[in-house]
Amino acid sequence: MLHNNKLNSKNQKKLLPIKRQESPSLCALCRGTKFLCGKSRCPVIVKYHSRDKVRPLIDTLKIGGSSPPSVFIGRVGYPKVSIGPMIPPVMGDTSLIDTPELWLDRSIDDIVDFRSMLIRGKHNVDVYNVESSNKIVEYTRELALSKNSVFSEAVFEKKPRGKIAFYDEVQPHGPSAPLRKFDISNPKYEQHVEKAFYDTDLKARDAVFNLYKDGVKVSKIQRAFSVGAFGVKKYRRFVPTRWSITAVDSTVGETLMKKTKTYPRINEYRVYYHNQFDNRWAVLMMPSEWQYELIEAWYPNTTWNPYGRTISIFNSYEFYKGRKTYAEIGGCYYSARLAVNESLNKERRQAGALVLREAHPGYIMPIGVWNVRESVRQALKKPYRKFDTLDQALVFISQKMDIPLQRWIRNSAVLKNRLYQKRLEDF
Repeated sequence: MLHNNKLNSKNQKKLLPIKRQESPSLCALCRGTKFLCGKSRCPVIVKYHSRDKVRPLIDTLKIGGSSPPSVFIGRVGYPKVSIGPMIPPVMGDTSLIDTPELWLDRSIDDIVDFRSMLIRGKHNVDVYNVESSNKIVEYTRELALSKNSVFSEAVFEKKPRGKIAFYDEVQPHGPSAPLRKFDISNPKYEQHVEKAFYDTDLKARDAVFNLYKDGVKVSKIQRAFSVGAFGVKKYRRFVPTRWSITAVDSTVGETLMKKTKTYPRINEYRVYYHNQFDNRWAVLMMPSEWQYELIEAWYPNTTWNPYGRTISIFNSYEFYKGRKTYAEIGGCYYSARLAVNESLNKERRQAGALVLREAHPGYIMPIGVWNVRESVRQALKKPYRKFDTLDQALVFISQKMDIPLQRWIRNSAVLKNRLYQKRLEDF
């Protein structure tokens, strides 16, 4: 998602100032009742209630429950990182807790509630030591490859502590503690993942896309990728969870994009629209060669613009030849690109694509980059509005989004190229 260095980006633009009451501590003055921060709900209270529900269940050195399955690979200290399971103190089918593809019909409160139950166990390893005989390493890998929920039991060095952890790219999880012992019972591998795991001559890129073609959910591929389950044997290693998410989104999207470029172009302008978690999404498809851009507009008092008085706008883009550097916007760029190419491949068409996102104050906390992929997927499944000209399409977008059209154009490399660059067909 967004990084701190983006605050100085040339792409950041300002709209009219939005007044906000100043205070050394808005939270102390508000206490969840006055909404002085501008959010529609208090994120502190949402997190507190979720933590309060799970606290009595984790006040112990030993936890048993059905892992969705879920694992987490940290990045702090790389190449020495902490790995381990995430276990809820409940039994039964918990698969929903770690399947973000099923979360779009849930509220942010729901997501925080069931993710806060996931207690993270931590065991330090070298990322290259994927073949370790250590049982914690072995069982963590087996858990990541499992198809269904697996009964897991963890003994900790100390009682799990810490706040609910929220990240820009990774789904939230609950408290954590160092592992002393970890055990699982009768894991059953997902058959396609198992086949890729045992093929130690298959390149990781090929394994990832083959699994995607076989219908394995992206989130499951990302989980297995993080424990070094794919690739030529001597190159396998643990991959921090947030890196594995972007790596899989990027790999699948790039492979699909190569196919997109071989298809005939669409013959009209299309606009798709979706509103989710107080994020407004507009996707513009244009009858052109492949080009792609994601523009995100963050209102004040949202996740990545918490203290600003104006709307912050950021963009990343590529034209037909692609881009060589990592997207300024981060993992969201690759998640949305996957969704766009997925839709175009199903139709066997090529187009230029512009994805616009308005994040309004109701988006009170980060819940992971999956939100981008699944929201754009959802938008592209809906009926679209068809237009003969770009001007008509842009007018329709201006009716759906709050930010003035000229602001979008000013921040868009693709739109400026389309509107102001002369083409052969213009003569």
